[in-house]
Parts: sequence; structure tokens; C-alpha cells
Amino acid sequence: MNRITASMAKTLAAFLLAVVGVVGLAATSVAAPGAAPTLPTSAVSTRAACGNTSGFHRVDLSDLPSQATDTVELILAGGPFPYPQDGTVFQNREGLLPTCASGYYHEYTVKTPGSSTRGARRIVTGSAGEYFYTDDHYASFDLVDINS
Repeated sequence: MNRITASMAKTLAAFLLAVVGVVGLAATSVAAPGAAPTLPTSAVSTRAACGNTSGFHRVDLSDLPSQATDTVELILAGGPFPYPQDGTVFQNREGLLPTCASGYYHEYTVKTPGSSTRGARRIVTGSAGEYFYTDDHYASFDLVDINS
């Protein structure tokens, strides 16, 4: 009765991390009386809710192919998207993006001129507002500043 299984320990650790996260979020979101709320000034998040993005190469959206801008504009407008896979959950099977819960990331096709398929280019978004670009079908990612 006094033994804790590995499964029980993982469950307890997950619960404690969730409680600490909620308490930390509540503590950081309480503003001083009369203080104006602050909003992020850039669409480049340096710290995802579930992982650090500081190690990623950063690029301005304006430095990417023009089709990447087209895709970001569709994402911001909520579609319609050219491919049925656009907006689906990206699983991060390659493990190159910060580790987050399933459903955190979504992928969108960046059209490749002259390609009869979806090609290799994608924008992957994170729930905290991150935008990642890959032109090699998830072998590498850049963190994109969509306000540039």
C-alpha cells in the first residue's frame, strides 16, 4: 500500500506541474490597480507556453517566398485554405519544435510554384502565437516574425 508506481509518480508530477503553471499564470496576469494591460509587441514569441524558442534562427516574413505571406494571410483570416490538410494538427514527430501537448501545433501549406503536389514548404503555428517556416518538409524550422 505504501508503494508508488511509475505511473502514479508521472500522474502526480503532471498534476503538480499543472498546478504550478496555473498559479504562475495567475500571478503574472494580475495587474496593479489602475495599470493598463500589456500586449505583446511582436508576433515572434521568444518563449512558447511549453518550450523555449530562443534557439531558433529568426526570419522576417518579408524575407521568405511571397507564398509564405499568402499562407500567413489565410491563417490570420481563418481560411479558406487550398488543401484539406491545412489547419490540421502537426504532431512534431521530428521533435524539432519545443515539446508541447498534442493539438498545440497546426500546419499549413506554402504553395510551391510549378509543383503538382503540396511540395515541402509549410508554416507551422503554435497556440501561443508562434509561426515556424520549413522549406524542407520538417527537416528544419525557422521562427518567423510575421510583423516584418
